[in-house]
Amino acid sequence: MSSTPQIAVTMGDGAGIGPEVIVRALLDPTISAAAHCVVIGDAERLRQAARIVGLEPDIVAIETVGEAEFTPGRINVIDLGLLPPDLPFGAVSAVAGDAAYHYIRVASELAMSGQVQAICTAPLNKAALQAGGHIFPGHTELLAELTGTKEVSMMLSTPKVKVIHVTTHIGLIDAVDRIEPGLVERTIRRGHQALVDAGVAAPKIGVCGINPHAGENGLFGRGEEETKIAPGVEVCQADGIDVHGPLPADTLFFLAGRGDYDLVVAMYHDQGHGPVKILGLEAGVNVTVGLPVIRTSVDHGTAFDIAGKGIADHRSMIEALRLAVEMAPERVAG
Repeated sequence: MSSTPQIAVTMGDGAGIGPEVIVRALLDPTISAAAHCVVIGDAERLRQAARIVGLEPDIVAIETVGEAEFTPGRINVIDLGLLPPDLPFGAVSAVAGDAAYHYIRVASELAMSGQVQAICTAPLNKAALQAGGHIFPGHTELLAELTGTKEVSMMLSTPKVKVIHVTTHIGLIDAVDRIEPGLVERTIRRGHQALVDAGVAAPKIGVCGINPHAGENGLFGRGEEETKIAPGVEVCQADGIDVHGPLPADTLFFLAGRGDYDLVVAMYHDQGHGPVKILGLEAGVNVTVGLPVIRTSVDHGTAFDIAGKGIADHRSMIEALRLAVEMAPERVAG
């Protein structure tokens, strides 16, 4: 048995920056030494990306993970061959959206069958995904569907703060309506377990309120903190989880940023994403918590405005791969 995890790296939307950041990240010596990565995507698109960024890797199309060879300068690709060679960079394409779906589908199958120990995803474009006939808000919901998982959480990780979300890709009014004590409790538990699995023995968790000043004793809002959030927190406290809240979100993120909390529980998408992206977009990583497989991702989009120009920052992809290595079971068939 080898201790080097095998990671399926999905190419994301081929019209975006995914191919560029993948090529750069997989040629980083710290990544090639830590993981055996197999790209699920389009070999020719990766070759185009390599030329754009001025690199000359040996990009080899393979059919199975078992065919991969891990030598310096080589990138192994399970080539689905779904993209036309003249696909333009920087534009929404139904073809690219459909291809992005199939990259994830194949990676999920490989992970569920144990052929890889983690999935690391490059960004997809939601408009392209849906134009390609796959009606999902994003990776999180798509992976839940593919793995038969009823409920998952999105966790964002940076060197300064980690955030898990009670709700994500829904409108704010719908998010407030969906939040209830059971969902808050389950989200806290998923976040707690994720940190324990990552080596934090006793995580300290802070839970955001919904309203300004966490409602300030009923002054703001309609009592959401007391009815929707506090009961879920109290159940987790009774089970010995070191969790506090609901707390004012602005203060909580400040305290977490200086190290007082290991994890922040955000109630809705922008409450968590805004502070995280200010604190460390270039090193941010998205983790889907609650899946039966490990999944990490870059914490940025397809960046169509700079796709194909060779200037995309690949640091988030490197961090996503590093976190996948840390979280993946250290076992792979030798």
